[in-house]
Amino acid sequence: MKLKARLLEIQAGGRSIAILDDETASFLGVHSSDRVRIAYEKQQVIAIANVASNFPRNYVGLYEEISRKLGIKGGESVEVQSAEVPEAIRYVQAKIRGERLREKEIDTIVKDVVTRHLSDVELASFITALYIHGLSMDEIEALSRAMVKTGSTLSLDKRPILDKHSIGGIPGDKTTILIVPIIAAAGFTIPKTSSRAVTSPAGTADRVETLCPVNLTIEEIKEVVKKTNGCMVWGGALELAPADDIFIQVEYPLAIDPMLLPSIMSKKKAIGATHVVVDIPTGRGAKIKTIGEAHTLAYDFIDLGKRLGMKVQCAVTFGEQPLGWAIGPALEAREALSAIMGNGPADLKEKAIDVAGILFEMVDVENGRQKAERLLESGKAERKLRKIIEAQGGNPKVKPQDIEVGDKKAELTTDRGGRVLWINNEDTAKIAREAGAPKEKRAGVVLKAKLGENVKKGGVLLEIYAERNAKLETALKLGEKLHPIGLTEKPEERMLMDRIPTRVIERKTFVLER
Repeated sequence: MKLKARLLEIQAGGRSIAILDDETASFLGVHSSDRVRIAYEKQQVIAIANVASNFPRNYVGLYEEISRKLGIKGGESVEVQSAEVPEAIRYVQAKIRGERLREKEIDTIVKDVVTRHLSDVELASFITALYIHGLSMDEIEALSRAMVKTGSTLSLDKRPILDKHSIGGIPGDKTTILIVPIIAAAGFTIPKTSSRAVTSPAGTADRVETLCPVNLTIEEIKEVVKKTNGCMVWGGALELAPADDIFIQVEYPLAIDPMLLPSIMSKKKAIGATHVVVDIPTGRGAKIKTIGEAHTLAYDFIDLGKRLGMKVQCAVTFGEQPLGWAIGPALEAREALSAIMGNGPADLKEKAIDVAGILFEMVDVENGRQKAERLLESGKAERKLRKIIEAQGGNPKVKPQDIEVGDKKAELTTDRGGRVLWINNEDTAKIAREAGAPKEKRAGVVLKAKLGENVKKGGVLLEIYAERNAKLETALKLGEKLHPIGLTEKPEERMLMDRIPTRVIERKTFVLER
């Protein structure tokens, strides 16, 4: 059926969506969420149909994704036909019934996910089915391989290629800014791709971006790695395992994360990693609550790594409080730079040395932890970091005080004295986000007390930084309501830690970071 193209000048987040009036849709035998084939000259697109009762007859409304693909300017006649249901739907239905999927079936699903042939409802059904019925290791491996095949890959001549990844869950984890230059300073290759924040106040790419550009192309990454042995870039600009970004769009609002293993490991495979350390923060307030859970997850990572041709080890790390003092992109970058220059918080340096040490020992370096510590203390890691910053287009002479932070500042104080008994990771992250992080990079919080430390009555628990007064005020009010840091004069006097429900009920935030 010939219809005139009407450009809607609206983006659909990468999805191909077309709008038809109800009479035209009825003539074509199409309902909302059915597929239509739209052809123009030698190009064609499969789109999800939305049916509107008040849309002009004899027109098809095209979102920007379709008009770009077809090269349509508006007003042209296009051929619109009903399209067949994708083969992948049968396999999605099979998973909904609890059946195990074979490699070919998973390949088909992932291919249709990347080409946007599945509707939001179908994609959500698939993710939900994975969450309810679980995944066998064969399915996880097949998903990982399919996600690599449908995206770009980074091919480097050097071997081995080292990498590290944290499953996230604790605020302030800026260890990458120390680990990458430590490894690179020893002559090993570590092309680190990272994510931006999804639910946290800062992703690694957000932190590094305050030091240098992170939106590099694959060719630019190769040049940086050739010069320095390492890089710290945003993976989202590279189309590495692009299916993962689409899955995350569904997982986050549903507050489920069945794709954790294939999501992380597909991206490691895509950059050619041969040796990987996975950091698993563990404890109250972290994603993983117990050592037992951490061990189970670690063995799954190791098993999947073997299947994908990678050597994997896992570091189970302390996750009951934020790492370092600073939370928020600029504040964390400032703190990481200070740490690599010889100052900064001890826990940040210790964790970076531990993880780098494991990586060294994985490639047969004796006394890996000592080597990492020497590279940090000698200044070699700092010099390497500055070379990476310069190669990525930043200022190699940057000092911590050069990194601007929010000029609006407030203090959250306590009306009682005592020793810090607990810190709520989730609440500190909420306060930092309320202040504007990560979108406003200079916003965030700085802790003034950590576990086991004493605070006097009227003392400062944390400082809040913002770029706008309105944000500062709402963040301070949220801090006063949440009480993110618990104090006690004597442990036995603080046996009641919380009461549920309380008068103030906060919806639990789902943490999803890659």
